[in-house]
Amino acid sequence: MQAKRRYLLLFMSCAFLLYCYYGNTSFKSDTCKSKLNELPSFATLDDLHLKPSRQKRNPASATQPCRMDTCFDFSKCGSDPKIFVYPSDGTVSASYRKVLSVIRESRYVTRDPNEACLFVAAIDTLDADPLSSEHVSDVASRLSRLPYWRNGRNHLIFNLYAGTWPDYAEDSLGFDPGEAILARASASEIMFREGFDISLPLFHKEHPEKGGVPPAATVNPFPAQRKHLVAFKGKRYVHGIGSETRNSLWHLHDGNNLILVTTCRHGKSWKDLRDERCEEDNKEYDKFDYEQLLANSTFCIVARGRRLGSYRFLEALAAGCIPVLLSNGWRLPFDEKIDWRRAVIWADERLLLQVPELVRSVPPERILALRQQTQFLWEQYFSSIEKIVFTTIEILLERVLAHRVSKQRDLLIWNASPGALGTLAAYGDSRSHYPIPSPVLEAPSAPFTSLAPLPVPSIPQMAPPHTPGNSFTALLYVQATSPALHKLLANIASSEFCGKVVLVWDSERAAPSLKSLSRMAGDSRDPLPVIVVDATTHYPGEGVSARWQPLWAVPTAAVFSLDGDAPLLAEELDFAFRVWQQFPERIVGYPARTHFWDESKGSWGYSSRWGSLYSMVLPGAALVHRATLALYAASGPALRQAVQRAHNCEDILLNCLVAHTTRRPPLKLAQRRRYKPPLHHKSLWSDPEHFVQRQSCLNTFATTWGYMPLLRSVLRLDPILFKDPVSTLRKKYRKMELVSS
Repeated sequence: MQAKRRYLLLFMSCAFLLYCYYGNTSFKSDTCKSKLNELPSFATLDDLHLKPSRQKRNPASATQPCRMDTCFDFSKCGSDPKIFVYPSDGTVSASYRKVLSVIRESRYVTRDPNEACLFVAAIDTLDADPLSSEHVSDVASRLSRLPYWRNGRNHLIFNLYAGTWPDYAEDSLGFDPGEAILARASASEIMFREGFDISLPLFHKEHPEKGGVPPAATVNPFPAQRKHLVAFKGKRYVHGIGSETRNSLWHLHDGNNLILVTTCRHGKSWKDLRDERCEEDNKEYDKFDYEQLLANSTFCIVARGRRLGSYRFLEALAAGCIPVLLSNGWRLPFDEKIDWRRAVIWADERLLLQVPELVRSVPPERILALRQQTQFLWEQYFSSIEKIVFTTIEILLERVLAHRVSKQRDLLIWNASPGALGTLAAYGDSRSHYPIPSPVLEAPSAPFTSLAPLPVPSIPQMAPPHTPGNSFTALLYVQATSPALHKLLANIASSEFCGKVVLVWDSERAAPSLKSLSRMAGDSRDPLPVIVVDATTHYPGEGVSARWQPLWAVPTAAVFSLDGDAPLLAEELDFAFRVWQQFPERIVGYPARTHFWDESKGSWGYSSRWGSLYSMVLPGAALVHRATLALYAASGPALRQAVQRAHNCEDILLNCLVAHTTRRPPLKLAQRRRYKPPLHHKSLWSDPEHFVQRQSCLNTFATTWGYMPLLRSVLRLDPILFKDPVSTLRKKYRKMELVSS
C-alpha cells in the first residue's frame, strides 16, 4: 500500500513538472510573438528623409525639468537685455577664452551686474571629461561662490564635452547646473530641457574666433557633378559605446561611388585591441584624402562617435557636402530655430544598409536646394565661435522678447538671408524683402518727448509687410547752410517719391527753422513735411554717427541718406529709389569708393580714384533700408568707438556692415556729374590725414570682424538709353542726359 502511494505521488509530480515546463514554454512563445509584433518594420524612404522619432524622457536620469517661466527671472530683463560676464577667475582653455572674448566685445554686454538679464561665468565649463587636460575639477564650488549664482538662475553655461570612458554619460558634468541654461554640444532628446537648454555644434579647438572660413563650394552646378555619392573617413571603435555604426560602414564601401573608410589606428593601445579587420581597413583608409573626399562628395555620413555629436557635422556644412545623419536621439544645433529638413538627411543607425538607396532617391532639385542651404547655414551661424555664441544669445533674447510682447521673428528670418544675426529681434520680418520695423517696439525714446523745438513723435506707420514701400524719407546731414543745400531741398520737393524730410543739423550755429517744403509748381500734393533735429543737443558724443540717429522720425522703409551739398536732381533721386525697390537689402547710390590690399604695407588700403571696380557706395547720396541703420546703431562697441575716435569712417562702417550681413556688394548708379567741391571750399578729400584715418578704420573693421567683409563689383546701373531711337523728350530721365561740369 505504501509503495502504491509513493508511485502515485511520483507520477503526479512528474505530470505537474511536465505541465509547468511545456505550459511556460508556450507562454514564453506567445509573449515573444507579441513583442515581435510591436517592433518597427523597416523604414520607408519617406520615413528616412525625416528625423527619427524623439526618444522619451526618462525622469529618473533627466536634469531638473526647468522651463523659462519656472527657472528664469524675466524681471531682470528690460527693453534692452544685457549680459554680464564675471571677471576672470583662474586659467581657462583657449576655446573658452574665445567664447568670453566675443561676448565681452559685443553689443550685448554690460559692466553693471544690476542691469544684466543673463550672467556668464568666467569659469571654464567646456570640457567636463575628467581625463582631459583642460578639465576643471572644482567647478561646482567655484560656481556656488559666484555673487549672483542663485542656484544658476539667469546664468548661461557652455559645455562641449561631458562624461568619459566607458559610458560617456551626458549628465556627468561634474557639477549641478541647477536652474542655469545649458548650451551644450551632443545634447540628447532624453536629457534636453525643451525650450530652455540650447544645443550647440561640436567645434574644433582651432575653430576661428571671428570671421571664419567662407563656404568651400563657390559654385553649385546643376545637376551635381561630384565624383562620389557618399563619403565618410574617420575613426572606428573596436568596442564600447559608439562602435556599432562605424564598425559596420565597411559593408557599404565600394571604392568608387560609396567611399566609407575607417581606421582603428588611434589611441595608445590600439594594437592590443585591434580586430581582424584593422589591417585591411587601415590600408583602405590611407588611400583617400579627407579634404578631397568632402569636396568631391554629394553626401557625407555624419555618424555618432563616443558622444552623439561629431566634428564632421560642421566640416560637411563648410564643404557643401549634404550631411546624412546617423546619430539617433541627437538634438541638432539650434534646432529651435533652424529648419534642418532644408539642409540635412536623417537616417537611422539601425537601418544603415538602406542609406545608399535613400540618397539615390533624392532628386537633383532637392540636392541643389540642400547644398545651397548648407552654405547659408555655415556662413551665417557656424563659421566662427563668435557666430555660434551670438546665435545662442539671439535665441535667448528672442525668448525674452516673446515673453514681453508675445512676438518672435518668423522662422523664415532664421532660415533665409540675411539670417537672424543680420536682423534685430525688435524688427518684424518679410518673406520677400528685408525686415520691416515692428510698430510694437518703435515707440520713441524718452529724451525726445520733452524737447520743445520738436513735436512729440508718434509711432510711425510702417510700410506694408511684404513690400519695400512706395516712398522714401530724405535724411539730410547738414553742417552749414549754403546755396547747394537750398538747391537740394528744392529738388527733393520735386521728387515723385519723397514723403518726408528729416534734417540733422550738426553745427554750433542755430539750426534753420523749416517746417515744410513747397512742392513744385502745379502740384496739388500737400507740402512736404520737414523735421529739423539738432544733433549737438540731442546726440552729444555721437559725432558723425548722429546723422542716422533720429530713426524715430523715419516712417518709411527706404531712407535716402544725403549730405547737405549732394548735387542730385529730382530725377536722380527717383531713379535711385526705383532701383532700390528691387534691391532693398543693399546700399544703392552714386559716389563710390574701393578698397585694396597693399602688399608693401601688409594692410588694407582705401582709394577714391575712379575706376572699373568699387566696393563701397558712400551714404552721402545713397538709399539704405531703415533696418540697416538700426543695425548700425546696434553694432559692436569696438566698431562704434573706432568711428568716434576718428570723427570719420561712419560711411565705411555702414558699407562693411551691409556686406557682412548680406554678402552682397553695393549698387552704384551712373550719375550726371562727379562730386566736386567748390573752388573756394577746402575739401577733406584733399587732406592726406583724412585718407590715413580711413585706411586705419578699414583695417580696424577687418580685424574686428576677423576678415574683410567688403565685396568688389563692376556693375553700374545707367538710366540713359543712349542707343534708344526715341526722342529725348520721350525718355523717362531725360534731364540726366544733360552734360554738366
